[in-house]
Amino acid sequence: MILPDAQSSTPTPTEPDRRRHPRYTVQVQVEIRQEGNNLPMRLETTDLSRGGCYIELITALPLCARVQLTLWLGGYPVAIQGRVVTRHPQFGNGIMFLDFEGEGDQLLNRYLQAITT
Repeated sequence: MILPDAQSSTPTPTEPDRRRHPRYTVQVQVEIRQEGNNLPMRLETTDLSRGGCYIELITALPLCARVQLTLWLGGYPVAIQGRVVTRHPQFGNGIMFLDFEGEGDQLLNRYLQAITT
């Protein structure tokens, strides 16, 4: 956040939010496999949106890594191809959703609508 200049009463604009979709603080079980690694990591999201999620990891994945995610929404698996877009060492990663398998995007939309109403 940018603070206003001490001599000016007009605040300086802050950087615009780049997110395309609202983010919801929700813990959803997720299984992640990094491309080239068959060993799955079973975690929970810390937040979720139509465009991606954030996961906490002690050893964060590298930026731009491609991942295969399976979200468990209401007992239904949703398979998604994604890419790591933020990396916070010893904290976690932001993952952007790139492609949904089957009706995964519709299941995610219904899930997000259900938790917000």
